[in-house]
Amino acid sequence: MTQNTASPVFALDIGTRTVVGLLLKEENNGYELLDMEVMEHAERSMLDGQIHNVPAVAQVIGKVKSTLEERHGPLSKVCVAAAGRSLRTQKAAFDMNIDGKPMLTRDDLLHLELSAVQKAQFALAQDKKDEASRNYYCVGYSVLHYKLDDEEIGSLLDQTGQTAAVEVIATFLPKVVVESLMAALSRTDLSLEALTLEPIAAINVLIPPSMRRLNVALVDIGAGTSDIAITEEGTVTAYGMVPVAGDEMTEALSDQFLLDFPDAERMKREITVHDEVTIQDILGMETTLAKEDVLSAIRPSVQTLAHGIANEILNLNGKAPKAVMLVGGGSLTPELPQHLARCLQLPDNRVAVRGIDAIKDLKQVSEEYKGPELVTPIGIAIAAKENPIEYISITVNGRTLRLFDVKTLTVGDGLIAAGIDIAKLYGKPGLAVMMTLQGRLITIPGEHGEPPMLMKNGEATSLDEPLKAEDRIEVIPGQDGKKASPKISDLLDEVPTLSIEINGEAKQITGVITKNGKPTSLEAAVEERDVIDVMLPQTIAEAFDQLGISFSEPKPFTVFVDGQKIEWTDEEGRLLKNGIPVTGETPLKAFDKIDYIHKVTKPYTINSLWEKLNLQPTMTITVTVNGQPVTLEKKTMAFWENDRCLDPNEPLRSHQSIILKKKEIQPFTFQDLFSVIDIDLSPSRYRSVRLLRNDHEIELQTQIRDGDQLYIQLEERAKS
Repeated sequence: MTQNTASPVFALDIGTRTVVGLLLKEENNGYELLDMEVMEHAERSMLDGQIHNVPAVAQVIGKVKSTLEERHGPLSKVCVAAAGRSLRTQKAAFDMNIDGKPMLTRDDLLHLELSAVQKAQFALAQDKKDEASRNYYCVGYSVLHYKLDDEEIGSLLDQTGQTAAVEVIATFLPKVVVESLMAALSRTDLSLEALTLEPIAAINVLIPPSMRRLNVALVDIGAGTSDIAITEEGTVTAYGMVPVAGDEMTEALSDQFLLDFPDAERMKREITVHDEVTIQDILGMETTLAKEDVLSAIRPSVQTLAHGIANEILNLNGKAPKAVMLVGGGSLTPELPQHLARCLQLPDNRVAVRGIDAIKDLKQVSEEYKGPELVTPIGIAIAAKENPIEYISITVNGRTLRLFDVKTLTVGDGLIAAGIDIAKLYGKPGLAVMMTLQGRLITIPGEHGEPPMLMKNGEATSLDEPLKAEDRIEVIPGQDGKKASPKISDLLDEVPTLSIEINGEAKQITGVITKNGKPTSLEAAVEERDVIDVMLPQTIAEAFDQLGISFSEPKPFTVFVDGQKIEWTDEEGRLLKNGIPVTGETPLKAFDKIDYIHKVTKPYTINSLWEKLNLQPTMTITVTVNGQPVTLEKKTMAFWENDRCLDPNEPLRSHQSIILKKKEIQPFTFQDLFSVIDIDLSPSRYRSVRLLRNDHEIELQTQIRDGDQLYIQLEERAKS
């Protein structure tokens, strides 16, 4: 069969289990389905809408293409769709201060909206926490609502107030999804005629814009996944995916009746149109089963699928929708609409399976082509033909970018794709100097910021100006407005004084000018939110600060031993006002008499830490040797820092971290005496040496104890 004069539209729906190819002819303001071919993947080369094995998928695409070419002639261009389950939606809000600004213009609104879209893009990247998340394209956004001074408003155009805000829902598609599609088509000598998005394709043919004010859920149930799209208030508000679909029923039948997977798949399809089905299990046993027997086997899986879809709809929508439309081959699963209606607490007639007979622009087709599994493929063909998506190349500030042209691209879209922070393009208004002077709020507004300079192909442009291929954009951020700069000398009159006595010496304190609680001068500039006061000290501590007197109440000294916090104080502090003990925060008035003292009673050293911990770092005994007292000492523990043993008299630092190391305690022996006494025991001088402990002869290694009476008896050699 040869092609008609007007070439038909060739469309592919590349799914988890099958590849559907169809030819659609456009005529008389409608479309006619000419032919269709369906082939299954030989292996799991698709997963959740993403091509995981490009050569394997390309092989199936090639077979579908060849089969259709045998009947209709050569095919070189194709319409395809990116999987809806790859889409990501993200809500974000953005606000800006418009106090003192003239009425809002269209450029101001675009700045606000695109800043919110960019915020959604950043939130998506943060949520994904990987490099790939930065390769998401914005394929569209919708304004959920505007707010003026925290009150919702229909439009911000020509409005004035304090704060303008917008909340948007933006949709993003990963770059890798499109690139893998392109690679698979390239292997089959097919060029991309048009690209669309699966949910958009199905929604465009089943839910026209006039119906999208209704809160409706569209569920495309395939073999491996169930894709969900939600409409409300005239737009698509969310996309989602459930990793459960028709294969769950097939696996249940395979397990229950010992069937090979293809046989179980055939059984599942036959039971939807017959009251009984004959099967042959893997043991060769042939059985005829009634429809109810088959339904009983898959009912738990059907309920699981219904619960999964319902939960995702509720998660995306926040409530049950007004109605649910089911498409895709998996929507033919028996009893699924009823179970889903119960899960969503909807009447049974609010959940329905829709076939291609619901597509208004499609001419009458034969009964074999009317199933719901063809809604998405036909939607792909129609949507891709009527609203094709293309890539265009542009440059932004010298950097080349390729944009996903899913909608009318604007200069603002180019800036988002380039990663330019739109919120920072407009010059900020000069800060209004809001100050508090002696408790009274004063505001001086600043100058307005300047808009950015946007150039397209060397000429001035705006954020909503359309883009076309090879456009060159240059962006120069607007200058910030200047702020008011009053000086304190413009605001003050006289300065009071306060007379007091400190440690017997008369002091007269002049009231100080403070900015944010710190002393300043009359020539100091006043900044945003500064608190300016001319005041006398209100407390003793404030008077001491002004006079430069250093006094601090005793505070715990802190160190860390083996990670444990140790605190103590070896300081003495005293503060009196008119003879009465007080603190630094005690109020002060004229002619008060203040006395103070502060000193450290003992230095903070390693030795003071031993005392604080009540530890003895050494072990000592006292013995007598030939009637003379001798004291022996051994270290039992020590403090270390960075592989250095700390000296007992070494000063400690506040919050120093040290380690306590303990030694294995060995008893004292007679031999230890020779570390503190000097006796020559060489054989050349003495003929015999006797060692006695408490009148008993002992050896050098014999243990000795506190209080032992020790003797060293030496017999010298005769002189020659």
